[in-house]
Amino acid sequence: MPIDLPVDLPVDLKDESQDLKTFILAVPSKGRLEEKSAEIFSKAGLTLIRDGARGYRGEMAGINSVRVEYVSAGDIAARLAEGSAHMGITGEDLLREEIADFNSAIHLVSPLGFGQADVVVAIPDGWVDVTTMNDLADVAAEFRARHGRRLRVATKYTHLTTDFFARHGADDCELVQSFGATEGAPGSGAAEAIVDITSTGATLAANNLRIPEDGVILKSEAQLAASLKADWSDKARAAAKFILTRLEAYQIAKKQIKVCLRSSPGMASPILKPQKEIRELKEKYDAKLVDMIVGSTEQGGSSYTFILPANQQAAFMNDMIGNQLFAIGEVSKPDFLYFQRCEMLEHLLGRLV
Repeated sequence: MPIDLPVDLPVDLKDESQDLKTFILAVPSKGRLEEKSAEIFSKAGLTLIRDGARGYRGEMAGINSVRVEYVSAGDIAARLAEGSAHMGITGEDLLREEIADFNSAIHLVSPLGFGQADVVVAIPDGWVDVTTMNDLADVAAEFRARHGRRLRVATKYTHLTTDFFARHGADDCELVQSFGATEGAPGSGAAEAIVDITSTGATLAANNLRIPEDGVILKSEAQLAASLKADWSDKARAAAKFILTRLEAYQIAKKQIKVCLRSSPGMASPILKPQKEIRELKEKYDAKLVDMIVGSTEQGGSSYTFILPANQQAAFMNDMIGNQLFAIGEVSKPDFLYFQRCEMLEHLLGRLV
């Protein structure tokens, strides 16, 4: 059931006469994560303005109630966990690793499409008989029986690893905290296997390590995450609405195209064509009919405007025009697509009880 959105909250987000900085957005303070965060917000019409190149505070253009704080990726997870930031951008791996009560403390608002990396189990290439986690569990049991100690697994991801190994029955493994280059642990004799994060697998291969078939613990990327422990006042919710409606409109538009189809004079109007056929084509291509002008042949025919996934464009046009349902088709790429419902906001408000 749709949730009533706070359309008319008693807050002027641009009123400079009030101290309305009641919404805290934590973003990475440096590196590629900072650059990509600023880029995606800017493209969504939400420009971040930092107080100096190395400042730790900033603001969001056009909305004075938001304070932007620049902190390390790991500290963002801590800020969200304690509720001192309403939203933040950091890797899902850090959120799930560092926040013990993740499910009750954090709501993942949206993946952002950058910072992709996998948290994986990696074992020596020489373990030719180990292809799955069940095989690794068997090897660990044999290792303990033979050597009188558990098989060591070096990692920085102790919570994710503990849960993952428990689900696969690998109880005869001992976690060794890694503080340096984890991939070097098996070669140095510090551990027999590792759990680490990888983007391409090149570093693992260079250290003669490979991933079991079911050894991916988490496919991580940068996430816009919300704290369920923050003070979600009406002002904070209004700021969230301002941000999420724009971000969602941008993200939807990235993957969609707008197609305007028209019948020409002398061509039977599509309203006279079998409507079942048009309806089936809409469903086939996941197209949404957003505008329709139905006219007579003398008036120049009818026009229909659809929104559909960009990768369906060629086949959709072939069916619509090739089957003589329409005579002319125009395709454009929208920058933003707004709909009455903002699913990002609805899902967040559903968690704020």
